[in-house]
Amino acid sequence: MNKLSFRARALEPTKPLPVYKKDEISGKQDYTGHNRAVPQMPTGMEKEEESEHHLQRAISAQQVYGDKHAMVIPVPEAVISKDAYNNIYKENHRMPKTYVTNTVTGLHLLEPEKPEYDMDSEDEDFLKSLKDVHTFNVDGLDLERIIEQLEKSCGTQMVTLPEVKLLFKEENRLLEIVFQYWERKRKGQNGPLLYQVNY
Repeated sequence: MNKLSFRARALEPTKPLPVYKKDEISGKQDYTGHNRAVPQMPTGMEKEEESEHHLQRAISAQQVYGDKHAMVIPVPEAVISKDAYNNIYKENHRMPKTYVTNTVTGLHLLEPEKPEYDMDSEDEDFLKSLKDVHTFNVDGLDLERIIEQLEKSCGTQMVTLPEVKLLFKEENRLLEIVFQYWERKRKGQNGPLLYQVNY
């Protein structure tokens, strides 16, 4: 055996192999120690990440200690400074009587509240006729709000057109057309259009 070769395939269990002890191979020329160059396995990270200080410390700790129980994950040192603590937390601080609660004040400024009434396909057709036939510049949200106000104002009894004009504090043709549509739809359904949960 002039050249030491490394086996590229698995060992065959049926073929016998010679076994030598350490003191038996120390003097033989064929079995002198060879440096086997092991190709470095990819870490799965980018080249810039591999050169980071913390990663290199973790890899070297793994190579030195070997055992995963003795390995140390490198983390920055934590230093407690009383001066920094005293600057953040004043001595005259008193604990509040209640926990901090989240209120809805101010949220309506960020996003307008959506109406409870939700348009269906019949309402969409009516809205299209409002834009095309009557040439009103109304969007779906406005129509939902008007129908919701009509529903909330009537309760169990239908309201009349003069009551609706007082409710909206205005008198215009759009309100009359939407009122007639709402009244016809509510009578056709034999009940309220805005569903409510009864407890």
